[in-house]
Amino acid sequence: MDASLNLAPAAQHWVNLILIWLGFGAIVAIVVRSLLPGREPSGMISMLLIGVVGTCVGPLIVSTVWRIEQFNPISPVGFLASFVCSFLFLLLYQVGMAMSKRRRHLRD
Repeated sequence: MDASLNLAPAAQHWVNLILIWLGFGAIVAIVVRSLLPGREPSGMISMLLIGVVGTCVGPLIVSTVWRIEQFNPISPVGFLASFVCSFLFLLLYQVGMAMSKRRRHLRD
């Protein structure tokens, strides 16, 4: 029995692209998480989301601001942009969670 999935070339391209972005986002999330410790109420799922969003938004900002035509987001510069954006997203997330916890504590 053959376990391979036969997809059209365009569909296979998009599946590969999504898996690459998820993997790259996971690597960025692990690096960011190791440098910015703290308690995460939702765990690795939120970190993966932060990593993937940072991996999409960071290189987009770099390529838009500096108008780089052939910018490869999965490169050292793309990794740096993804790291900075994910770091900022995680920092904002942690600050927002701390403020929310403080507001709940003050109400009680």
